[in-house]
Amino acid sequence: MLLVICDGGSSKADWKIFSDGDNILSVTTKGFNPNYDSKDKIAAILSKELVPSLDPLLEASIHYYGAGCWDSVRKNHVAKAMTGIYPKAHVEIQHDLLAAARATCGTEPGIACILGTGSNSVLYDGHDEVDNVTNLGFLLGDEGSGSQIGKRLVQAYFYREMPVELHPIMEKVCPNGKRDILDKVYDGSVPAAYLATFAGLFNDHKEHPFVKGIVASCFDEFIKRHVCKYEGHEHLPVHFVGSIAYFFQGILKEVLVENNLQVGNILRKPIFNLLKYHLQHQDGISLQLDKLEEALQGN
Repeated sequence: MLLVICDGGSSKADWKIFSDGDNILSVTTKGFNPNYDSKDKIAAILSKELVPSLDPLLEASIHYYGAGCWDSVRKNHVAKAMTGIYPKAHVEIQHDLLAAARATCGTEPGIACILGTGSNSVLYDGHDEVDNVTNLGFLLGDEGSGSQIGKRLVQAYFYREMPVELHPIMEKVCPNGKRDILDKVYDGSVPAAYLATFAGLFNDHKEHPFVKGIVASCFDEFIKRHVCKYEGHEHLPVHFVGSIAYFFQGILKEVLVENNLQVGNILRKPIFNLLKYHLQHQDGISLQLDKLEEALQGN
């Protein structure tokens, strides 16, 4: 039986397909979110972009970890679309927070966090999600995320708080001033993702005191409002997945230390460790870890 693991975001999904002989196939498709996308749309994406690499007639164990899959209704929404395309497959749908926990904590207790376009966190006991400080999303929350950092940078530029030497970065992407920004934030379909691009623009300048101060402030807010609310946070490792955590990890580690927290693993993507986790727990599959590492390096 094929083992299929997916780290599914709203805009992109990373798939790993493991078959006998230590073969690992990597596939990237469009992402989807059960809060916004219909079953027909999800099925259409799978049919067009995954089926060419994964035959619907084959028996497979599919473990999908997806954005927006936080309750049984939304999980079933995705499961019905997926089983319609893969009727012979065993399909398991989980929240992307569990992906973060399994990829970073493995089977050990810890706090797993996501810092990408948005943000989230979970207290994990080594087997299950124990507690989750509510994530209020783009408009009301997402502390420490790319969208929050981007928003702060945009505000600083237009409120004349940004040092002049950093202005060319903003002038290049918004030559028409605030109109360029407001059109995409208020009329665009993905304002959070758009604002998060500004965090990426300043990645090469993250050691500039002004940029570092904004990023550190956002991280500190996330830690105080989320991480520090979990029981046992003082002695548990705090792990992260996501591009913002990964590319700004130097600042993130400093903020964690300042808050007397234990720095854990920081991964850009959870997919590699997720595959390792499932291979270690999958019945009927045996693979030496050194061979797995070699296979993953090629993917």
